[in-house]
Amino acid sequence: MNRAALGTALVFTASGAVVGGWVSRIPAVVERLGIGPGELGRALLALGLGSLVSMPVTGHACRRFGSRAWVAGTAVVAVAALAAAGLAGGLWTLAGALFVLGLAYGSWDVAMNVQGSFVDRTAGREWMPRYHACWSLGSIGGAAAGSLAARAGLGAAPHLAIAAVVSLAVTYAGLALYLDERAAAPAAADGRPRAPMSRALLLIGLITLCATVAEGAAGDWLALYLDTGRGLSQASAALGYTVFATAMTAGRFAGSAAVARLGRSGAVRLGALLGVAGIVAAVLAPAAAPAYAGALLWGLGVCLVFPAAVSAAGETDRPAEAIALVTSIGYGSILVGPPLIGALADVIGLGRSLLGLAGLVAVVAALAPVLHRRAQDGSASMAR
Repeated sequence: MNRAALGTALVFTASGAVVGGWVSRIPAVVERLGIGPGELGRALLALGLGSLVSMPVTGHACRRFGSRAWVAGTAVVAVAALAAAGLAGGLWTLAGALFVLGLAYGSWDVAMNVQGSFVDRTAGREWMPRYHACWSLGSIGGAAAGSLAARAGLGAAPHLAIAAVVSLAVTYAGLALYLDERAAAPAAADGRPRAPMSRALLLIGLITLCATVAEGAAGDWLALYLDTGRGLSQASAALGYTVFATAMTAGRFAGSAAVARLGRSGAVRLGALLGVAGIVAAVLAPAAAPAYAGALLWGLGVCLVFPAAVSAAGETDRPAEAIALVTSIGYGSILVGPPLIGALADVIGLGRSLLGLAGLVAVVAALAPVLHRRAQDGSASMAR
């Protein structure tokens, strides 16, 4: 099972590197195409729309073809679209490449979470936070490689082509260690498929929604608020988000041990309470040091919720479809939540809007018991 976990971690890392590589070369692509922020925003919207189209149906695809085959196919399309984005000659071709990237990448994301959940259930372990931490490391590594490429004068097109090849090679190395989760899929006694929707799954979705809105808001608004709302310099404000992102990654690596000690729901509840305190401190702190401490607690507070929600969804009767639903909610809220906060900020101010996130994270703490680990029925047998 350690080999299967390693394979899953490699695929998560490669997936993160794809995002990191693309994000790092956005300035170069914008400069080459001569487009403005509004046009870039419309192109990036195509990326999000592609993901939201493909993610909800990926669970059914994994149940039929298996997560290994599905990742193998979608990863090829995703890295080809990544390379095409670097070659785009105009706004529409860029938007088209990003739509295909989102279409394939979102489906890839669901499928690798399906495999991660199956490996965890088979091993009786809670490794999902570590997989997501590997994704974060991959994104950091991909962004760092992009920064070095830009510093060396390498254009976006050749760099993204190289990144595509490397990411695909790492992905296929991980796929060689994958398990076949279809052999262990539970069936209803009458042979008919069981309905994936349940009250518990809806609550898991609500928890995911609340946490990922808070996570996405930090990425889009924390640095800006520390700059314009708290009077920090741009460099100091950027450091605030760096503290948040580092806490997210470190918290996920430590998350498996925390879940083993406190239980999944206990670890998420404790984290959420820390997150509430962190958001309040980051928004109201009168100086940089307590604001950074708040950003750290904010990151630690939300870092385990998405992995825990995926794990809990994977323990339902229809794990692939349930994971697809939860990840779709997570992606959708990350995409939609921050713009809504911006619209609310025009009415009541950015600080008060961000304080409202503390209420969402408090909902996570209240609903955390729904994430408790469910007893397995022995269906998760080891199968290749």
